[in-house]
Amino acid sequence: MFQIKRICCIGAGYVGGPTCSVIAQMCPEVTVTVVDVNESRIKAWNSDTLPIYEPGLKEVVESSTPPQKYMPVLSNPEFLAEGTAVRDLKDPDRVLIGGDETAEGQRAIRALCAVYEHWVPKTRIITTNTWSSELSKLAANAFLAQRISSINSISALCEATGADVEEVAKAIGMDQRIGSKFLKASVGFGGSCFQKDVLNLVYLCEALNLPEVASYWQQVIDMNEYQRRRFACRIIDCLFNTVTGKKIALLGFSFKKDTGDTRESSSIYISKYLMDEGAKLFIYDPKVLKAQIMLDLSQPSISGDNPERVSDLVTVTSDPYEACQSAHALVICTEWDMFKELDYEKIYKKMLKPAFIFDGRRVLDHLHAQLQHIGFQIETIGKKVAATRIPYTPAAACPRIAATEPPTKKAKV
Repeated sequence: MFQIKRICCIGAGYVGGPTCSVIAQMCPEVTVTVVDVNESRIKAWNSDTLPIYEPGLKEVVESSTPPQKYMPVLSNPEFLAEGTAVRDLKDPDRVLIGGDETAEGQRAIRALCAVYEHWVPKTRIITTNTWSSELSKLAANAFLAQRISSINSISALCEATGADVEEVAKAIGMDQRIGSKFLKASVGFGGSCFQKDVLNLVYLCEALNLPEVASYWQQVIDMNEYQRRRFACRIIDCLFNTVTGKKIALLGFSFKKDTGDTRESSSIYISKYLMDEGAKLFIYDPKVLKAQIMLDLSQPSISGDNPERVSDLVTVTSDPYEACQSAHALVICTEWDMFKELDYEKIYKKMLKPAFIFDGRRVLDHLHAQLQHIGFQIETIGKKVAATRIPYTPAAACPRIAATEPPTKKAKV
C-alpha cells in the first residue's frame, strides 16, 4: 500500500504552520517539512519567538528543514478560524482532500486519508476531485462572509428604526433553518480569507461568463466596505462633524481577538477614514506590534501619496489607559476580552469632555447603564443607546467620506 512518510507544506504562515505542527504531533512517524520563500519567517519558526500568535501553538511546534523530494500534489483546503486553529486542527468538523482522478492521484488521496485517520474519524474525512475541493473552500468562506454582511445591513436598519440588532439576531438565530452563528453585527469582517475567497469567486464567475453570479457575490464585499465607512462617518458626525486635530483612542487593531493577524482588518480602514479627516490616532492592541501597525497604515492604498502623514497622525501605545489620556473619543475595533474589564471610571476622568465611546464590536453592551452613569456618550453598532445626542451645529463643510456614496469596487485577485 502507498504510504506517506514525508509531507512537504509550501507556506509557513497562519495556515501552513499550525496545520503541519498538528500533523507532526499526531503522526510522529511522518516527517513533516514546511518551506517558505520568506527566510526570516523560517528562522522565526526555528527560534523561541514564533512568527504568529495562536493559542496552543507554541506547545506543538518542531523545527522545520528544507525538503528532499516532493510528493503528488493534493488539494487539502483548511477550514480554520484564527484564534482556535490548533483546537480546530485537533478536533476538526471535517477534513477535505481533493485530487485528480488518475490512479496515482487516488493512491495519494488514500495515503493522506490514512495520515488524518491517526486522530480524525473516517466519517469526517471527505474525498473529492480537485475542483470540488477548491470550490468548497471558496463557497464556505463566501457563505460565512455573506451572513456577516447580511446582519450588518440589518444593523443599519436597526439604527434608523430604533430596533436592536442583537435582539433581531437572536430571534433569527433561533430558527433552526438559519442558526445563530456568524450573526454578530460589527464594523465588518477582516482577515486574509473572507475577502480573498469572495473576490476569487467573483473573478471565477466573471471568467466563466456568469456576470449575475459575480455581481451577487460582489455585493458581500461592497456591504462590508459600506459598514466600515458608515461607522467612521458616525464617529465624525458625533464629534461635532469634525475630527481634525482631535485625539481618538483606537482599541484593537487585529482583525479579531486572539490573533495578531491584521490582514484586511477593519481597524485599518477605520484608521484611514479618520486620518483622511486629520484625526490624531492613539492605537493599542495587546498582540499586534507597532511596526506592523505602522506598516499597514503606510500602504499606498491607505496613506495615498502621503505616507509621511502616518508618523504625524498615529501613535502606537503599549497601554490602553495611555491611549485614552486626553482623548475626545474611545473606539473599540477588536473584541478583545480585556476591553470588558478596563476601569472606565479611570478612563473617563482622563478623557476630554464630552467623552464618547464608539463600540464597534458590541463588547460593552452589559455596561451601557454604568457607562452612561459615569458620563460617557455611548454609540454602538445596530442600536440607539440614547434617545438624543448632545446638540451641535454642523459645520458648513461635510467630511470627505460619505456613508451614502457607492462603495468602490475592489480590484479582483
